[in-house]
Amino acid sequence: MDVVAACRAFVAVSGHGSFTSGAAAAGIPQSVASRRIAALEEHFGARLFDRSSRAVRLTPFGQDMLRTARRLVDLADAMTEDAEQARLRPLRLAVPDSCPPHRLAALVAAGRRQRTQLEVRPADPAGREQLCRTLEVSAGIVAVPAEAAVWRVPLGLASRTAFPTRMVFLETLRAGRTGAAARRRILIQPEDDVAHLRDPLTRTGQAVGLAPTQVAVTPSLVDAAAHALSSPDLLLCSPQQAEEFGLHWCILADPRLQRGYDIAAGAHQDLEQLRTALHSDIARCLGAPAGPREPAGDQVPAKPSTGEPR
Repeated sequence: MDVVAACRAFVAVSGHGSFTSGAAAAGIPQSVASRRIAALEEHFGARLFDRSSRAVRLTPFGQDMLRTARRLVDLADAMTEDAEQARLRPLRLAVPDSCPPHRLAALVAAGRRQRTQLEVRPADPAGREQLCRTLEVSAGIVAVPAEAAVWRVPLGLASRTAFPTRMVFLETLRAGRTGAAARRRILIQPEDDVAHLRDPLTRTGQAVGLAPTQVAVTPSLVDAAAHALSSPDLLLCSPQQAEEFGLHWCILADPRLQRGYDIAAGAHQDLEQLRTALHSDIARCLGAPAGPREPAGDQVPAKPSTGEPR
């Protein structure tokens, strides 16, 4: 027996003094209201209504039970309302602040199609970890080494001029070599200012003779891209970012670098929803291949840069 439904019929009939009117108010047929109240009386072992006259009157037992039945119905209604509000409560997600706004909007729209109300909070890698640690977000797309990542994004160098080859060797940027390339810096945006990306690049640069100042961390992606657009400096970035800034992109010969991302979430349900149902939508935001754990390090842009400098 559905006790809540039976109590709802009981309260409705008692309030209207009629099975017909009470059933109509409850939105159920009279026969259903009668069956539910009869089941409730059998459950409690006592009559709730005196049916001996034309009018329906509560028995003394029914009068005693009515208050509790009303409380139960009110609690059930409140629980239904709370459940609806909880379902609509946004899942706050910390995302890389390098994700393009139009792709984030597409991710939020995809979440709504999956009945998940996403609220994105862009931040750099340290900021996303902080947001997750302080529980200001429900989940975060966090930076991890590529070998442990769910999403991987190939990194290379981007320039305002076309590259002569499909692969860049760091030794060609050594200070002291002839040509403008000798003065070039490699600019690291905040999204890549993490140990598993910054340190291998710095170590390899030192090993091939780059000056310490030739590998530099910039305060923002906009600052780094502006330098790359107005100088010979090179931006460490993904193919997607290079395309958005109108830069030529080329993969690094050594070290081969990939951004790695995973989800940090307090609730297992949120974790699975983001990793599975929204996997490809998150991949598009990050500029990663859509397939799960698909190696990306050897990929080159769909339209590789060729030709003369701009």
